[in-house]
Amino acid sequence: MTHITLIRHGQANTEARDEVSYDRLSELGHQQAAWLGAHLESSGIHHPRVYCGTLTRHIETAAGMGHDEVVQDARLNEMEYFTMAQAMEAQQGLPVPQEREGFIAHLPKVFKAWSAGEIENPPESWSDFESRTQSVLTEIAAGDGPALVVTSGGFISMAMRQAMGLDTDGMARMALAIMNTSMHRLFPIGGHLSPVLFNAVPHLDRADRQHAQTHL
Repeated sequence: MTHITLIRHGQANTEARDEVSYDRLSELGHQQAAWLGAHLESSGIHHPRVYCGTLTRHIETAAGMGHDEVVQDARLNEMEYFTMAQAMEAQQGLPVPQEREGFIAHLPKVFKAWSAGEIENPPESWSDFESRTQSVLTEIAAGDGPALVVTSGGFISMAMRQAMGLDTDGMARMALAIMNTSMHRLFPIGGHLSPVLFNAVPHLDRADRQHAQTHL
């Protein structure tokens, strides 16, 4: 097994309330990706293998970091949060928040309903999301050399849930904490991938970049 560094994509379209509109980086998101790429290059950290999902925000983030040869894998894509939020509004009367702060209470409710099978006809079942997260990370971990993986916050929180045995509430709290272009590392210990780094943003840890430490 080899270690895997998970990267959350740069800030996307924060005004969006559907999957298509959300799936592009904001101007700040492009800048965050460039800063992270420059940080990794100056640190001399080499990743012989780079992966990302097939979503536009994943591809744009990897490109902004300076990676030309990237393996795209749809299993690294995010859950369709906005689709499920709209379904819960239609089925259960739970409004989709119109302000960013509203998602702090909204996201745990969606996770809990989804995991309990209480959302009718979701785009993907909770168990399928669990399975694809585990399968793709197992395959990447079996390869040679450290791997860099550009993905999304929900995927990263599921990976951490599996590594740490978190319940759904714990996974939701972790998902809400994950910053754009943050780094998270899974290291093989005793035959299992264990977290040794979470939510690191050294490329944003300076006074003139405090504004770029975004969660949405």
